[in-house]
Amino acid sequence: MNWINSVVRPKIRSFLVKRDTPENLWIKCPETGEMVFHRDLEANQWVVPSSGHHMRIPAKKRLEFFFDGGKYDVVETPQVAVDPLKFRDEKRYVDRLKDARAKTEMDDAVLVATGKLRAQPITVAVQDFSFMGGSLGMAAGEAILKGIETAVENKTPFVLFAASGGARMQEGILSLMQMPRTTVGVQMLREAGLPFIVVFTNPTTGGVTASYAMLGDIHISEPGALIGFAGPRVIEQTIREKLPERFQTAEYLLEHGMVDMVVHRHELGETIARLCSVLMKREVEVPSLDEVSVQATLEIEEPGERAGETAEAVGEPEKSDQQQPKAAE
Repeated sequence: MNWINSVVRPKIRSFLVKRDTPENLWIKCPETGEMVFHRDLEANQWVVPSSGHHMRIPAKKRLEFFFDGGKYDVVETPQVAVDPLKFRDEKRYVDRLKDARAKTEMDDAVLVATGKLRAQPITVAVQDFSFMGGSLGMAAGEAILKGIETAVENKTPFVLFAASGGARMQEGILSLMQMPRTTVGVQMLREAGLPFIVVFTNPTTGGVTASYAMLGDIHISEPGALIGFAGPRVIEQTIREKLPERFQTAEYLLEHGMVDMVVHRHELGETIARLCSVLMKREVEVPSLDEVSVQATLEIEEPGERAGETAEAVGEPEKSDQQQPKAAE
């Protein structure tokens, strides 16, 4: 009977033991409430197939979908002081950073990378809302500036995917300083004559909207993205009025001229590639000096020949040799 206790009984227990199931196997669509299998959602770039709702997408996955063949090089960003204000609310700031880094496998909210988009070199910065709401702090500001410097150095367009709740309150004035610093960085792109394309994703609010996110040469938005400074609930409570329907959505801002275009996530790569191709095309085909000389020689004519062509053009008949009077002998 020992074999029953040593072999059979453990196998039966293994079948009866409750296995841990990951919590994110099925994801609920915020619009329709439909449950979508996570692999189907990932295969569709985190867009719900039935409703078309654009879910938040991790920064690394966005870069993978965006660049040719999913290949890109991550740009190392400068290190900054951690928790210089020794901030603490319900939780220490250093602990919040540790949890966010473990959750996202990122150092901070912004990831910068270089690669090819439809065979064109390009520099991209992506904000990840999963990292403390994509908030703008010293590390994020340094990352954006590093991305801009990389674009200027390599003479490539700079594309920024914005997703943020605003400035990071745990860093106080040091966070607010990143607003003018990144604004100066955008000016570097303009002086270098390089395109700056901003892609608004859901949500883009606060100090990010009040600084570099609204300074792009072209503003693109994903469908349904919330874009604004303060949220609609805060505005309604402040002015005590009902806001218009779809207020602060990408489609509303497109109708009122604040956004240039609303583009589906599947079409972002092709759209941005076309824009960069047009904006970076500075050279105009000019004929060589030899071709100009030959063409100029062919166009030089005698005044009499030019007069004859003019008369023929206006319909005056030319006189034949027989009709011309003979010279006096």
